[in-house]
This record gives sequence, structure tokens and C-alpha cells, in this order.
Amino acid sequence: MPLRSAGTAKVSRDPVHHPLFARYYARASVAAETKLGMADVRRRLLAGLSGRVIEIGAGNGLNFTHYPGTVSEVVAIEPERRLRQAAVEAALRCEVPVDVAPGAAEALPVKSEAFDAVVVSLVLCSVRDVPRALSEARRVLRPGGTVRFFEHGRGGGPAMRFTQRALDRTVWPLLSGGCHLARDPVGALRGAGFELGPYRRVLLPEKGPKLPPSFCVLGTAWRP
Repeated sequence: MPLRSAGTAKVSRDPVHHPLFARYYARASVAAETKLGMADVRRRLLAGLSGRVIEIGAGNGLNFTHYPGTVSEVVAIEPERRLRQAAVEAALRCEVPVDVAPGAAEALPVKSEAFDAVVVSLVLCSVRDVPRALSEARRVLRPGGTVRFFEHGRGGGPAMRFTQRALDRTVWPLLSGGCHLARDPVGALRGAGFELGPYRRVLLPEKGPKLPPSFCVLGTAWRP
């Protein structure tokens, strides 16, 4: 497969460019590992995976150290340059081979049916075209392959859902690197033709005030 490390890869233009948000996310995501229990979520997300894995929207690479030794290779796609550079550094510190590369979720730079598993973690909220991104995920996944997902989306009562939609129409995507609060990741996976396996609703933070981005889902799906 013609794909090598993003440490030396050169592209004419990054598909995503949010340098201010990337700086904020790099700090906030590290703090969330302990304060919000994200490290435990990542372990549950990736437990039991094996073979070749593609992670779509790898961010700064915080998932990498949680991949089990049964994974033979991770191809990590990250479109934002600053986050991708952090992911390259994270890849050097983990035992599982990780190849970080630029690319957009809607046009993955890999061959069809080349992977045993796809991982999406806090990604579907910010891709420009969710159906196209999930169509690409299905394309690169072998038949019977697994999707592991941890995403936030719409949740709560009518007032919270109204707030999520209002924020999506106004300031939230501008302030949060294109993130949307009111998307339905489970419905999107089902609509893309994946078979839903077990999944559970998760609140972050688990205790304390429920905020518009607090409503998450953690689970598994399969390509038929």
C-alpha cells in the first residue's frame, strides 16, 4: 500500500486547517485523559482489536498507546497539520506500528477492503460530509470487518437538544474546529449500511453538569 509516515509527507494544502483550535484541543484532550476519564474510554474502545486498523481523524494520537499487541499495524489519518505533527510524535512512543498520514475522511488515501477494523473517535461531529466519510470507511473495511466508535452527539431533553441545534447554527462550529453538537452518529452508521453491535450511552463528565457536548456513545458496528 503506497502510504508512508506523515513525518516526511508533503501535501500542497491540508484538507483541514484550524491552528487555534488545534492548540486548544492538544491541551484540553490531554487534561481530559484523567479529569474526564477519557483514558479508560480509549481502552474500552480499542480492546480486543487485531490485524490492520485504520483510525480516521487521529487527532494528536492519544489512542495510540491503547492499541493491543494483537494489532499488526495502525494507519492513522489526520487532516489538521498541527495535530498530525503531534500524532507523529505520539506514534514514536508506542509499541504497535503506527503510520500517520494526511488525508480527509471523505477521500481516504488507501486501498479498498484493506483493513480489519476502522476506528472513529470524536470525528463524525466535525467531518464535512458524514455519509461520504462513512461510505469511505465501509470501502476500506473488509467484509465482516469491525468499526469501533466513540462519538458525541445529540442528547438530553428537548431544551438541551434545542440548545445543541442553536449552537450548531451559530458559534459552535466556528469556535470548535467545525464540530457539531446535534449529529446522530448511531443513525449515521446505520444509514451507511453498517450493522450495529452493542453500544452504550456515555456522559462526559460522568458526574457533574450536563453540557451540550456531554452526550456520547461508545460501541461497535460491522460491515456486512
